[in-house]
Amino acid sequence: MRNSIFRESGSFETGCNYVASHAGTRMWSDWRPREVARDLDTLSRHGITLVRVLLIWPDFQPITALRTYHGIPREVRIGDELLPDTDAGRAGMDPVMLDRFADFADMAEKRGISIVVALLTGWMSGRLFVPPALEGLNVLTDPTALMWQTRFVTAFVSRFRKHKAVAAWDLGNECNCMAPASREAAWAWTALISKTIRSLDDTHPVISGMHSLPAEPDQPWSIRDQAELSDVLTTHPYPVFTPHCARDPVNTLRSSMHATAETRLYTDIGGKPAIAEEIGALGRMICSEEVEAVMARTNLFSLWANDCRAFMWWCGFDLRHLAHAPYDWDACERDLGLFTADRKPKPIVRELQAFRDFREKLPFRQLPAHTREAVCILTRNQDQWGVAYSAFTLAKQAGFDVEFQYSEQPLKKASLYLLPSVKTSQAISRRSWLALLERVRRGATLFVSLDDCMLSPFCREAGFIVESRQDRVSSPEAVFDETVNCPPLPVTGGIRYNLRANRATVLGHEPDGNPVFTSASFGKGRILVLTFPLETRLAQTAGAFAADAPPYWRLYNYAAASALKSRVCTRDLPHVAVTEHHLGVRSRVIVLVNHAAKDADVKLTLRKPWRVRQALRGKCVANSCSIGANDAAVVMIENRN
Repeated sequence: MRNSIFRESGSFETGCNYVASHAGTRMWSDWRPREVARDLDTLSRHGITLVRVLLIWPDFQPITALRTYHGIPREVRIGDELLPDTDAGRAGMDPVMLDRFADFADMAEKRGISIVVALLTGWMSGRLFVPPALEGLNVLTDPTALMWQTRFVTAFVSRFRKHKAVAAWDLGNECNCMAPASREAAWAWTALISKTIRSLDDTHPVISGMHSLPAEPDQPWSIRDQAELSDVLTTHPYPVFTPHCARDPVNTLRSSMHATAETRLYTDIGGKPAIAEEIGALGRMICSEEVEAVMARTNLFSLWANDCRAFMWWCGFDLRHLAHAPYDWDACERDLGLFTADRKPKPIVRELQAFRDFREKLPFRQLPAHTREAVCILTRNQDQWGVAYSAFTLAKQAGFDVEFQYSEQPLKKASLYLLPSVKTSQAISRRSWLALLERVRRGATLFVSLDDCMLSPFCREAGFIVESRQDRVSSPEAVFDETVNCPPLPVTGGIRYNLRANRATVLGHEPDGNPVFTSASFGKGRILVLTFPLETRLAQTAGAFAADAPPYWRLYNYAAASALKSRVCTRDLPHVAVTEHHLGVRSRVIVLVNHAAKDADVKLTLRKPWRVRQALRGKCVANSCSIGANDAAVVMIENRN
């Protein structure tokens, strides 16, 4: 039976990444089992039952190339010593390090801690770690480097595949940072390592370990290539290192949507489960320890509600006392722990414990996957992450949920399609565009927002004529029809489309009457067009999702009016995200996540004959719920008919 960690829908794990508190990246070379045992005792005592441990590559495979005349390679040894005549020795593996990992795994098992093993950790915290024999080589493409990596994986997995503490194999920490690689080379490296693991162990899942992957398939390290070759995808959603994510405080809507939006993007595009494998606030210059804790709480509930499978903090312990690189180089690597260097818990530990306790008391084992009403289609030549991030957040504000896909993937079934911030004439192929129009003809709604783009056929289907176009020289306020239920909103974007509506209904226009939001029937469905790149502009604008920001989400709410009829529960506050989970025909779970740094009193509207049965978290009276700042309410509802 294959290990199901991360792979079963509704499952959710919490844990942290681990390097020893006394040594950081020197954990294996400066091995102090008593200190490691004290670390593990601390983690276990506070409810941490899953850690990701990183094998520093040259510690475990310390091979040196001995050379002769003109630097010609003669022999590979460990230092000056011959490679031992054993399977591990011939692989260049240090038997002392293997025994140290065995001790670590035994200590973890004794304390009920499972291990995700990051195998080829040649990159960590901004420093490259490569065996001396391979220095100067492109370790992702050079045949010599590939040979030794394969031997490393073979020796290590062969020895530890049956250890009870091992939960999964991670290819290595962010190996896409170790060297440049083409798409083909990245695919070949991933295939080599993952298939080597699987040839030895088909019980434990293979985890990607990569971060910052593109949705577009022809790029190196794409989401789909990693999904093809691994069982579980990974995000490392640090706001400072991810475009558009550090514009607002970490305990506000945009920032606390980051981990969930990115992890859902990977899952939907790749078709494989994804986890937030590393998450953290990156220290005291970003936020206080208390704000860090509430940021973690919001992300815990949001990731859980959106079937994102895991929340793993970076990392277990602060490392500010260490003087070696990378801690000497980079201030952001020093204060990232759940615990201080002397093992005192930070406020975030309290939140992890409370979340674990809450889930243990639930009347169901796993939270079913949430319902999603719309498909968001990402296209070529746009800022795909920025567009996806904004679309995801706008949909959450508008009270519905999206599923992502890339434009050239087979079209997923939905009643509502979003085609956001379309850019250039090559955004979507003719075949994919016609397939989308056919879905609309059969009854779906299509919402399109335009950047500097060309779509064909389009204008006749959308019910207007583009008389001309020009660079936009101002940001006027558009006025909307009362049916849209939206106040005037600034129109931003590089291109102004001068339109003449012939068949379309104008739902919004600029002060001079130029249409900016239109609706036209197309077969049994309809096409809504917004003539500026809403999602791209919001991604680029600080404060765009703040409580006092223009409510662009109302345009999404209007587009989703028909799709929202399938929802049993709606709510009245845009900063409270709501997900619906079917427990059965007559029972559902509603998860409400307050993404604001203030308390929320939320009014729920339940479709008859549904009613609140029980509040599992939060205070609910009748159909009103009180949710603390950056907190969540969980409610069971039932149909008594």
